[in-house]
Order: sequence, then C-alpha cells, then structure tokens
Amino acid sequence: MITVDQALARVLALVTPLSGESVPLRACANRVLGEPVRATRAQPPFPASAMDGYALRSAEARPGARFTVIDTAAAGHASLHAVGPGQAIRIFTGAPVPQGADRVIIQEDVTRDADTITLNDSLDAGPCIRPAGADFAMGAEWFPRRPLTPSDLVLIAAMNCAAPVVLRKPVVALIATGDELVMPGESPRDDQIIASNTFGLAAMVEQAGGIARILPIARDNESALRTAFGLTQGADLIVTIGGASVGDHDLVGRVAGDLGMQRAFYKIAMRPGKPLMAGRLNGTALLGLPGNPVSSMVCGHIFMLPALRAMLGLGAVAAPRLSAPLAGDLDGNGAREHYMRATLLDGALHAAKRQDSALTAVLAEANALILRPIGDPARKRGDIVTYLPL
Repeated sequence: MITVDQALARVLALVTPLSGESVPLRACANRVLGEPVRATRAQPPFPASAMDGYALRSAEARPGARFTVIDTAAAGHASLHAVGPGQAIRIFTGAPVPQGADRVIIQEDVTRDADTITLNDSLDAGPCIRPAGADFAMGAEWFPRRPLTPSDLVLIAAMNCAAPVVLRKPVVALIATGDELVMPGESPRDDQIIASNTFGLAAMVEQAGGIARILPIARDNESALRTAFGLTQGADLIVTIGGASVGDHDLVGRVAGDLGMQRAFYKIAMRPGKPLMAGRLNGTALLGLPGNPVSSMVCGHIFMLPALRAMLGLGAVAAPRLSAPLAGDLDGNGAREHYMRATLLDGALHAAKRQDSALTAVLAEANALILRPIGDPARKRGDIVTYLPL
C-alpha cells in the first residue's frame, strides 16, 4: 500500500489542463479562462463626468463667476461644442467632457437663471472628471486563475469581449458496477441494493465545473464491463465504482488491464477507501473507487476533485485543509490515514460516533472529515486537528 500523498501525486500526474474553447460571455460564470482577456478599448474611453453639473474651464472656476450655458451633454449624447471663455455646458454623469473643459462644477454649487449660471460661494474641490483609461487602458490583459465570478464577468464585458476563451469542462464518465445494484426508483430483489454513489459523485463533478455522464450499471461479467468501457469514449476521466477489490467478482482491474490500462497504483493506506485504483486507459485517466458509499465519496473528495481542478487549470494541489478544535476525545489512530466523518458546530469538530463506510445517513449529516495521520496518538477535547470541509 502507498500513502494518500503518494497516491494523489500519481493521480495528478495522470491529468493535464484541458484545451480552451470560445464561449459566449453569458455562459462563462464559474468557468476558468484559458487565455488572457485583452481590452479592445480603454475604460472609460473618454474623460467622463463623475457628477451631474456644469463643464467649464477650471481657470475660471471661482465663487461668484458667471457663465453662459451653451449646450447639454448626457451619457451617450456628447456635446459637439467646445467650451470657450465664460461658457459652460450642462453635463450629466457618464457624459464625455466637452473639448475645452477640464472641470465639472456639481449642480449643488450652482445657481441657474435661464441660460446663465453663477457659481456659489462654496465650491466642491473637483475636478469631478474620470480620466480616460482610469479603469483600464486599451490592450490591457486580465488572466485570473480561478473560476469566474459575477464581478469578473462585468470586467470582461467592459473590456468588450463577447466570447472569452475558457478551458473545456472535464467530461467524467461514471460507471457503477455490480449485480447487486439497481437504479433509484426500481424494485430491487431482496438481495439487491440501490446504486447511490453515482449520484453523489455526479453532483461533485458538476459542482466542481465538470460534466458528469452516468453510464448504465455494469454487471459482474467481462462482457458487461467491456461494453461499459466502450461507452466512455470522449470522456476526460473515467470513474468506476465498486469491483476494484480482489474478490472473485471484482473484475474492473482485470478487464481494464485487458483493454490496455496502465496502472498507476492499487491500494492505499487510508480508511475509508483502501481498495482504490488509478491508471490510464487508452490515454484517458481512470479512477477505480471503492463500492461502499462513504469510501466512494471520501475518495471523490481526496482524489477526483483535485484531478478535476488540475484539468481546469486551477493547479495540481490537494483538497483544502483547515484546522479546528475537537469537541470530544478521540482514540489513537492505526496504520492507515483515517478520514472521520464529523460535524463542525460552533467552531468545534464533533466526530460521528459511527464510522462504518456503508452508513449514508452519517455521511449526509457530516460537513467535515477529520484527518487522522498514520499512527496519530489519542486526542483530547480542545486539541487542534486538521479537517477537510465537505
């Protein structure tokens, strides 16, 4: 068996950032840029008024000065007149500052009588003008390495980019295996169970920015498994669920090997999740997850999600780790790294009393996994430990 860190390094070595595609800006939320966005114009593209008021020459701006209003400028409606001595143009926020003017007097500092204005005794400091390019210049590049936020889309739109290049969404083919499985809503025999893992893993894929393809359940025979693997064409990652152990009915590794899989590892010193397999099948990364629901979901967080993030260009890094105090005592850990279901409540970690890897109800209640290193000694209430948020 290898360690979790060794296994993760080998999984991440199986994947690389995906290619880019041009996507309409409306569909770019939470996508990751594949190349920089370049501004095709400055923002603002002209000196713009920052307030409603009057545009005039700053050299003439003094209390009591009088000006003749010769025109009006509004956003989207620039004045074609130049401001000369003793002249002003009524201007509104966002309008281009007319030629000859270099100051905007806010309307609260002006008294108007017909087409004449008089500046009041107290004037705002000014100039109340946004210079051209104050936000960004023409040709400016922007290339964040993270999923795009709503604020990011505002910036990209302002840079006049209608269809930025973003990395493709990873396509993940999910194959549940086993004669004992039926789909939710079907009527199982007394010796069958519901295939549940696939739906949790699919949701994880989609929350991470990927596309999940749930394939038909593969039964415990070579023909069914070969058919299932044949349906994975076009996927960027293949994830099998169950059948990766060493029992007589665990055929996934053998069939994948017959189809040309290059195995990266098999078995990890962790719980839940010991019988985990990884490799590359005809150029596509493959993860063979355990069949128990908790084992499958934990391995999804530890291995599948970092692989997806790497394919999205977000770096080849482990799932985020945080720290918090324990709400109760814990016994010492053994020879495998242990990921314990827990609830983070009021700033403290409450480990679930039952840690069996088949208990989906306990998993649904958990919002954290306490990480117990190999050989970790007994811990007391209040000890600071590492955990993974769920």
